[in-house]
Amino acid sequence: MRFKFPLMAIGLEVGMIVLHALFVQYEMDQSTHQQSNSTKAPDVDRLLELYPLLQDVHVMIFIGFGFLMTFLKKYGFSSVGINLLIAALGLQWGTLVQGILHGHGQKIHVGIKDLITADFSTATVLISFGAVLGKISPVQMLIMTIVEITVFAGNDHLVAEVFKASDIGASMTIHAFGAYFGLAVAGVLYRSGLRKGHDNEESVYHSDLFAMIGTLFLWVFWPSFNSAIAETAEKQYKAVVNTYFSLAACVLTAYAFSSLVEHRGKLDMVHIQNATLAGGVAVGTCADMEIHPYIAMIIGSVAGMVSVLGFKVLTPIFATKLRIQDTCGVHNLHGLPGVVGGLAGIAAVALGASDKSTPAMQAAALGSSIGTAAVGGLITGLILKFPIWGQPADQDCYDDSVFWEVPRWREHDNHFHEHSGRKQLEPEL
Repeated sequence: MRFKFPLMAIGLEVGMIVLHALFVQYEMDQSTHQQSNSTKAPDVDRLLELYPLLQDVHVMIFIGFGFLMTFLKKYGFSSVGINLLIAALGLQWGTLVQGILHGHGQKIHVGIKDLITADFSTATVLISFGAVLGKISPVQMLIMTIVEITVFAGNDHLVAEVFKASDIGASMTIHAFGAYFGLAVAGVLYRSGLRKGHDNEESVYHSDLFAMIGTLFLWVFWPSFNSAIAETAEKQYKAVVNTYFSLAACVLTAYAFSSLVEHRGKLDMVHIQNATLAGGVAVGTCADMEIHPYIAMIIGSVAGMVSVLGFKVLTPIFATKLRIQDTCGVHNLHGLPGVVGGLAGIAAVALGASDKSTPAMQAAALGSSIGTAAVGGLITGLILKFPIWGQPADQDCYDDSVFWEVPRWREHDNHFHEHSGRKQLEPEL
């Protein structure tokens, strides 16, 4: 049993090496072959332009997403550590499956843009990871990474090549897809023993502070995420500006609604960690369109409001009525704002903000992303449900010590109070 994870990890990496040896080449190899008289490949100059954006996206994937999930008091090692593990596997596998689909079976010539899109593919899994955080094993996450990125690549190809839909910031194809895929997996893996909560499914002051670090990294770099693969400098500029203003407007709305829905008008750190990012998700589909900054601000404001209300109203309903235990609230940060983004894209195209797509194409892309994610997540959940994958017992959930060597836990006072779905330590006066 103890060798299951290392053997699977090594086996997958050997497979990645073999597949990359067979199919992957430098982009310069293709360019040099096609233009043998050129002194350098024509796309080398793109490195200087896009490499900073790649690094920005890297920061979001490896730091932002990782630290955003560190709010659980005894699961910080797993939040950051497994995030790194599945992202490293995902970017390798994403390079292959997206390259094969877009290359129509030919050799995969990897350029800097392909490295960015490989990072994008891992984002879907990291979003889904949030829905099942603390409840599944590293082995299960490796399997989920392979399956989900394969399904994601198929849907992304369908949206881009068949529907010809516009989704530059991937509100639909990454955020909505990742959220509903994860929720479907969480639904299949529902644990009745956790319906009344778990002692470790709670935060402490410093764990919420760490999670806020993840929020700030994501917030600062989100304009790069939405603009990284824009076709022209003009579209890239629009994506940066629109995302910038959408995020700013989202923050004020999220703070305001957090205060409105909480007792005595106090702010809830759960809302601030998540809903302040919803504007970046929601503006993604139409970020590079001619929508004007004030429309981006409206989209961000609506997203912040919807996200906070999702945490307050929908998360309890999902847990009690739909039997979906969404640990991180990915439905409220990625699912609902992703749908808002898809609807905003339909409206923007209908109003003439882009001539590259039609409202019907945009609607088809949104429906495909949600439907494919739900079906793929259900199938993945059934695969992960087999007991051979080492799923932790109910009493071992949300505890790093099951899979990590950890320092001795410091004993805290066990006086808890309920706070927005998470239990938090209350100091004794």
